[in-house]
Amino acid sequence: MSPNTRFAIPLVLASALLLGACENMDRQTQRVLSGGAIGAASGTAITVITGGCVACGAAVGGAVGAGVGYVVNEMEKK
Repeated sequence: MSPNTRFAIPLVLASALLLGACENMDRQTQRVLSGGAIGAASGTAITVITGGCVACGAAVGGAVGAGVGYVVNEMEKK
């Protein structure tokens, strides 16, 4: 197993555990946080597969996921 894979697996599992903490939040906060966590996990997985910068992939994926979560919430309000 490569060093990147050893880093990615615990990060993905930790992200999944954090999603369970969203129960007492309002709907918008849940969506932004969930989107960010899913985006970070996806970005990490993609950069591990492609051989890029894992931290950069997680940061970009988290930012994009949080943005998508916010936009989805705003669209459903209308």
